[in-house]
Amino acid sequence: MKKILLIFLLLPQLLYAQIQVSFQKPDQQRFFEVAGESSAALIVFDQSENALIHKSANFLAEDIERVTGKKISVKGLDSSQDLDGVSSSNIIIVGTVDKSSILKALVSSGKWEDGELLGQWERHKIQTLEQPFAGINKALVIAGSDRRGAAYGVFTISEKIGVSPWYWWADVPVINQPEIYIEDCNYLSKSPAVKYRGIFINDEAPAFTNWAFEKFGGINHKVYEKVFELLLRNKANFLWPSMWLPTMFYVDDPLNAQTADDFGIVMSTSHHEPMTRAHQEWEEFGDGPWNYVTNGEKLREFWKGGVERIGDFETMVTVGMRGDGDDAMSEETAVDLLETIIRDQRKILEDVTQKPAKETPQVWAIYKEVQDYYDKGMRVPEDVTILLSDDNWGNIRYLPKLNESKNGTKYGMYYHFDYVGAPTSYRWQNVTQIERVWEQMKLTYEYGVNEIWIVNVGDIKPMELPISFFLDLAWDPDAIHANDLPDYYVNWSRQQFGEPFAEEIGQLLALYTKYNSRRTPEMLTPETYSIENYREADRIVAEFNELLRRSTAVYEQIPPVYRDAFYQLVHSPIEMCANLNEMYVSAGKNRYYAIRGAVAANYYADRTKELFEKDAALKKEYHAMNNGKWNHMMSQTYIGYTSWNHPPLNMMPAVSYVQVPENDQLGYLVEHGVPPRWGWLGVEGRWGFSRNMPVFDPINDQSYYLDIINRGPREIEYSLKSNQDWIKVSSDAGSVLFHEKLFVTIDWERAPAGKATGELILLGAGKEYSIQVPINNLQVKATGFIENEGVVAVEAANFSRKADGESSQWTVVPNLGRTEASLIVEPMNPDKQVSIEKAPMVAYDFTTFSSGAISVHVYVSPTQDFKREGGLQFAIAIDDEAPQIISINEGESVPDYKYATWWMRSVGDNVKVKISKHTLASLGIHTLKVWGIDSGVVIQKIVIDTGGLKPSYLGPNESILVK
Repeated sequence: MKKILLIFLLLPQLLYAQIQVSFQKPDQQRFFEVAGESSAALIVFDQSENALIHKSANFLAEDIERVTGKKISVKGLDSSQDLDGVSSSNIIIVGTVDKSSILKALVSSGKWEDGELLGQWERHKIQTLEQPFAGINKALVIAGSDRRGAAYGVFTISEKIGVSPWYWWADVPVINQPEIYIEDCNYLSKSPAVKYRGIFINDEAPAFTNWAFEKFGGINHKVYEKVFELLLRNKANFLWPSMWLPTMFYVDDPLNAQTADDFGIVMSTSHHEPMTRAHQEWEEFGDGPWNYVTNGEKLREFWKGGVERIGDFETMVTVGMRGDGDDAMSEETAVDLLETIIRDQRKILEDVTQKPAKETPQVWAIYKEVQDYYDKGMRVPEDVTILLSDDNWGNIRYLPKLNESKNGTKYGMYYHFDYVGAPTSYRWQNVTQIERVWEQMKLTYEYGVNEIWIVNVGDIKPMELPISFFLDLAWDPDAIHANDLPDYYVNWSRQQFGEPFAEEIGQLLALYTKYNSRRTPEMLTPETYSIENYREADRIVAEFNELLRRSTAVYEQIPPVYRDAFYQLVHSPIEMCANLNEMYVSAGKNRYYAIRGAVAANYYADRTKELFEKDAALKKEYHAMNNGKWNHMMSQTYIGYTSWNHPPLNMMPAVSYVQVPENDQLGYLVEHGVPPRWGWLGVEGRWGFSRNMPVFDPINDQSYYLDIINRGPREIEYSLKSNQDWIKVSSDAGSVLFHEKLFVTIDWERAPAGKATGELILLGAGKEYSIQVPINNLQVKATGFIENEGVVAVEAANFSRKADGESSQWTVVPNLGRTEASLIVEPMNPDKQVSIEKAPMVAYDFTTFSSGAISVHVYVSPTQDFKREGGLQFAIAIDDEAPQIISINEGESVPDYKYATWWMRSVGDNVKVKISKHTLASLGIHTLKVWGIDSGVVIQKIVIDTGGLKPSYLGPNESILVK
């Protein structure tokens, strides 16, 4: 029997569902036949119901046809009596409990209960009934507490039968099945935890804008039909529409507003567009300056027109005022003026609607400098939702005190997956880790922010994955825990691509978003990743290329029907970003070798250009996909930023070429060695290359490279020999055209005890170089993470021990952060730990080969001081010393539209590094302890610097662990 048993494994938002679908007739008899071998159910609804019920019934019919190829009939009835003439033995009833005469008839006959739905917000019930009406054998009831509840019930069935919410927006195929059966069920959904859940189409030119004009003739109701359907399929209900360069939702197409209402979507306008008026409308229709002090009458008239045109459409009206063009209203915080503006706007609402203002949903956005008004004590009437915001980079700026969210005040959150502004705009690719979204938005929810969640998604594509996650989380934050996050990638992949590759694709998604979040593509430079320290640049390229290798393997094996979807959702961003990162590393190597006088500089200049040209080709490939359906969607610029604003065209990073001497010249560079000085020959007969390799020891069992470099016009032969049989080299001879790395290791079974030094002799181009190879073969007791080159590096999740606190604990969040996993404090809304003894603790054992003064560098996520209580804190100590209290927000002023330097660095790096000073009384084994004092502290990595820490972006690799 071919059967899909889904106890909703697809998406965590519906893990509690118990609906089983079969694509062949089940052996047991208790099932509902949706589309059988020779017949199909009839879909019915009350003709007098809202337009969304009509649409939902037809969407269900279309989805069943997508799966089976069978045309399903849909019939609007005037009443349940119209069923007397129905010839179908099975019917699917779609309706709302308070409007559908069909459902009311079922209640009256005692065959169905509606009490669980009455008066509820966006709930649905899916139930099979035997002989619901005379002549009808069986019914599948899809009932909503309201119109959207019914729609969500329909799309729950659509997902169950294999229609992804992204079937159109990401070309996810619907796999054909011969028949559809639903086993008898009685399922009741929850109401969503967050009342209004939606997206903001923003920063959408040139990509979304040009795409919409090419495919639909404009950003009109035809485009919005696709957007609204996508929202409903993702259980969302709220939209801030496109507004860039310039679009006006209520003006550009008179059918836009009616279409939104037909789909049940609650419309609103962005933080700087009050009273439903798009920003561009003042330029088109306004009279005089955008200044309430000097031109208040004209503004009130303008705003009145905005309210008049929405009629009875379900709308969230934005109140307040910012300056023209998303700027500050004034240089000073004019609280009295803004309070007057909102009071006058509420009077307009009452005059136009002839209802109390509180009966019209309203929102006041606390965004950028408007935060100053709130900080100075400005408040709005209790019925107005206060929309808080992140810092445009995914870090929550402020959360209400726990008692504030319980006193009747309603709060929302405006979040970002896309942004135009300082320090550098990011719009091209998805750079958002769902783990960070989970941590920050779960924190938001725990603090009582549950009226509105809206996220800036740019062009919609390529933000498909984080959009799904954000909306799933908004539906039921309690259903997704830290240890569920790896499964989310897999389940989402399974929904789009089926079972065979779900695990692998899930890992690809988790890793590519992790790599992209380290630093946005727009902020990459040739200097981002270190060429010479910790092999960082090579590691970045290797990680991306390995990811590309794995993605290519899936792309070549996955059935062709999935390839367009796989390409746009997985393979394309991996391929594009692998190429981009290698391009910047090549540009960095170009400079690195140029200043060291190596002809490899010319190779890397050519390689940079080659990769830049490949970038353009990859963009063309994306735009040609599926017969050009998504042309323009990759047309945001992202290479060559010189300020926060995007460049007009992508600009290749600058490269240099070196002049090549006529004679053969050979040299070398030592990993972590002293860089060459005074040119190649040096002074007084001495050459400028490092004469010593780093010290080798048996615990770390290091491998260090010699980079053999050519400075001449032709390929050069070289040889390498050692004076000790315990020195091993990956190659003892060869030829080098540009540069070649040879790796040196030690055979510890042959090495002498204690300290010793061997020698390597490099011969080539008529020169002979001697390189010293020091070892320290001491037999010492070592436990935990082992010092190497003056550093101990530890990933935060790899603690030796942990102890829960009295009321909180450290929790590992897999994949969160730039390198591995992270630690957070849960629950997320506890009181500050006043006693370290009662706080949760993690301990890390480590061994050093030196003593004395050291520093500890703790890498934390760039969380802001959302509590406004002097900074979020943790405590740290080594061995038995007194704990030091560390604030991750020390020295930070609240960022505003002026953008503080500390803030721009922390969001650009996607990490803060907090440094504490300590003293080790002796060499040997020690223990580092970290206590969680505040929720919101996210620890990614810890680096103990005993004197050897070198500059790099991600920090040194994790040290060797001895247990």
